[in-house]
Amino acid sequence: MTAAGIDLSPMKVQDYDEVAALWRATEGIGLNDETDSREGIASYLTRNPAISHVARHQGRIVGAVLCGHDGRRGYLHHLAVARPWRNRGIASALVEVCLAKLASIGIPKCNIFLFADNQLGRAFWNHVAWVERADLKVLQRKTSSGGHNGVDGL
Repeated sequence: MTAAGIDLSPMKVQDYDEVAALWRATEGIGLNDETDSREGIASYLTRNPAISHVARHQGRIVGAVLCGHDGRRGYLHHLAVARPWRNRGIASALVEVCLAKLASIGIPKCNIFLFADNQLGRAFWNHVAWVERADLKVLQRKTSSGGHNGVDGL
């Protein structure tokens, strides 16, 4: 159950400034200059229409999550709730609305990426019944030529 007066709605590119400010203020979230730019988020929202969501109180964004899919698995990115609004069920409500949207379009499972040192995030995801897959590791490579990728700018 979410806090009284909280409205959930699909994220729109017009929400970008408020959402990006929330993400920057939230510990455990790593932003990338390319993919998390206004243009990058606009592209993501176009590719995954009406799946990402924001939580508003009196018109002001207090929570947000990116959600999309590859046709096979869903993905949540950058779940954030403003500090004064935490522990009121907002994050759980954002996750549940995303999972319902994914299920409605035939996506049976959803994955998240979590920084290994994000203890607060790990506690939340464990609390809402997500299971850590110890049998998988995430590997990444830039698509543009240029050699070494490293972990900078995930």
